[in-house]
Amino acid sequence: MKIAVLKFPGSNCDQDAYHSLRDDLGLQAEYVWQDETSLNGYDGVFLPGGFSYGDYLRCGAMASRSPIMNEVRRFANEGRPVIGACNGFQVLCEAQILPGALLRNVDEKFICQDVYLRAETHRSPWTEGVTSTIRIPIAHGEGRYVASEDLVKQLEDKEQIAFRYVDAAGERSSTANVNGSVDAIAGVLNERGNVLGLMPHPERATRARLGSVDGRTILQAFQLVAA
Repeated sequence: MKIAVLKFPGSNCDQDAYHSLRDDLGLQAEYVWQDETSLNGYDGVFLPGGFSYGDYLRCGAMASRSPIMNEVRRFANEGRPVIGACNGFQVLCEAQILPGALLRNVDEKFICQDVYLRAETHRSPWTEGVTSTIRIPIAHGEGRYVASEDLVKQLEDKEQIAFRYVDAAGERSSTANVNGSVDAIAGVLNERGNVLGLMPHPERATRARLGSVDGRTILQAFQLVAA
């Protein structure tokens, strides 16, 4: 399985993704610059976190218009595995590959801490391995997921809500929803279930010395698809 780790001007989590996939999950990973126009030879895509284009205009807005995103859209339409973490989630939403948008955290402060997640569906390879509450780090200032009531209902009905913020016991609470996301949504899927966007960083939780290996339960989707 060969994974393209995209690089945009301002990306700062691309190395985290690269080493997590290669060293901890045993996958072949390569960097792909945003000006490339082909993903031929790759089987999956990881859109990393960071501050693409310095978050100019809106987070992910300029990166979403990069040439490589046409190929990411093709991958999504073909049912291939695509994941965007943090800024990568923002890029996928700006590109309208995923529904909804990300705005400033409700307290308008940057948040860097561990959070607990609960998988809300198991119909996707990204969530089928998440059978219990997992602990994953976040680091963002604009991670509040927003969507209209109608869209949230649609996401619920179509099982597109991948993860919600919960407490250590797996229960929803106002304190667990650290950025104020609508309906405590931490990650969403496309209708087909092959594209995942989430604000937490699973690539930062794949080895014990980093404090958690729970990120593997998400990223193993690349291996499940290849099997």
